[in-house]
Amino acid sequence: MNSFGNHFKVSIFGESHGPMIGITLDGCKPGIPLSVEDFEEDIRRRQPGAKGTTPRVEADQPKIVSGWYKDFTTGAPLTILFENQNTRSGDYDNLQKQPRPGHADWVAMMKFDGFNDPRGGGHFSGRLTLALVAAGVVAKKMIGPVKVTARLTEAGGNTDIEAAIAKAIEEKDSIGGLIECQASPMPVGLGEPFFDSVESVLSHAIFAIPAVKGIEFGSGFSAARMKGSEHNDRIISADGKTATNHAGGINGGITNGNDLIFRIAIKPTSSISKPQQTLNTENRKVEELVIEGRHDTCIALRAPVVVEAVTAIVLAGFPQLSRE
Repeated sequence: MNSFGNHFKVSIFGESHGPMIGITLDGCKPGIPLSVEDFEEDIRRRQPGAKGTTPRVEADQPKIVSGWYKDFTTGAPLTILFENQNTRSGDYDNLQKQPRPGHADWVAMMKFDGFNDPRGGGHFSGRLTLALVAAGVVAKKMIGPVKVTARLTEAGGNTDIEAAIAKAIEEKDSIGGLIECQASPMPVGLGEPFFDSVESVLSHAIFAIPAVKGIEFGSGFSAARMKGSEHNDRIISADGKTATNHAGGINGGITNGNDLIFRIAIKPTSSISKPQQTLNTENRKVEELVIEGRHDTCIALRAPVVVEAVTAIVLAGFPQLSRE
């Protein structure tokens, strides 16, 4: 389905080259101050422009069409729309018979019996992360003193991100990246054991971001190489603060009052300038594919603000945090 959450529910809709994309938020508290200007900073952070990002530039002007009156949320479902204006759909004509390796083209064609919109990836496009960012702007207002920050720590396996981007551009290829996210100050007691653990709910939402291929909390996979005496976080104060934070702020699926810390892996952009081999679904032969259109060399450059948004959406879904 295209909805997530219970107490704070988000429903996303639209396609990359359709008339518009948008999101509906159900469960917003009434009386949240909200203006169109509030969206500007996070939208700007997601927009292209830096070296290694797509040349497709959209106005990305939010239109709030429900749940909002006189610059405050009303408590009714809040719907935010964005028009798609700078599209070049002809660049994707060949993808209706030549699905891109690594992309959702082929599975979308199979799942939806060929009725899917293939232009720019359709409903599977990273374009829809703009709607997630808009939802995140509202969610950040709902989680009170908790601040969420994310940053790109490496790209293409290199901490020198500029050098990695330059090399990928020269090779007409794409690269992925690692993003670290932190939320602080965190209260004690968010989450439930097992299926609604903070890790479970957050991972569920994070994997809704296109191109995410992995997530780890605290010391993550390196914990498998540690001893218990190394990994255990010593409690050093009455409020539960610990000397280290290998657990990433979560024990037993429940926040322990320390900073929430996790990292995600973003895969390389599927659309690259190098010729590739793929199946021609009309003649059933493997042929050369040359991808046209405008694409990011490293989509991870624009993803930190999306990770922040999704994290805030998840945290806003915990009543003890968002209803205070």
